[in-house]
Amino acid sequence: MKKIRSTTILAIRHRGEVVMAGDGQVSLGQTVIKHHARKVRRLYHNKVITGFAGSTADAFTLYDLLEKKLEQFNGNLLRASVELAKDWRTDKMLRRLEAMMIAVDEKSSLLLSGSGDVIESDDGILAIGSGGSFAQAAATALVAHSDLDAEAIAREAMKIAASICVYTNQNLVVEKV
Repeated sequence: MKKIRSTTILAIRHRGEVVMAGDGQVSLGQTVIKHHARKVRRLYHNKVITGFAGSTADAFTLYDLLEKKLEQFNGNLLRASVELAKDWRTDKMLRRLEAMMIAVDEKSSLLLSGSGDVIESDDGILAIGSGGSFAQAAATALVAHSDLDAEAIAREAMKIAASICVYTNQNLVVEKV
């Protein structure tokens, strides 16, 4: 059975700004079934921005679980993410989730995976999904060699990723912390 997939999320922490961008494409196998999906969402009183890549249903499960952890730990994103990663790795049902997530707030930018990873980047740039490596490479170059702000870098990097990756489109949702 073919799985529904959502792809390409980019988070940038640059010059005091934090921005997350997600494309709008959802694919079923090699077929695009949605062009304007919203993969970037705000949680915990709009203080945390999250984005997912992978199975859509699994991602919504992760959104709900992270929201509960954020409530439990009073909005402490790092603590909530570590606790979610522990549950994700050890729970028999959660282990089967096929999604990755990036979560950012004013202090932290974190990549969460089902193998128990909670990773903060060295350079403030995180990307996931099939177009993620293209978006990350473009953002890294733009941060180093342009005077663009974080939002402009995110938009341009996602545009570049969409021009390379067939599973990424240019219908972006961009959120700032």
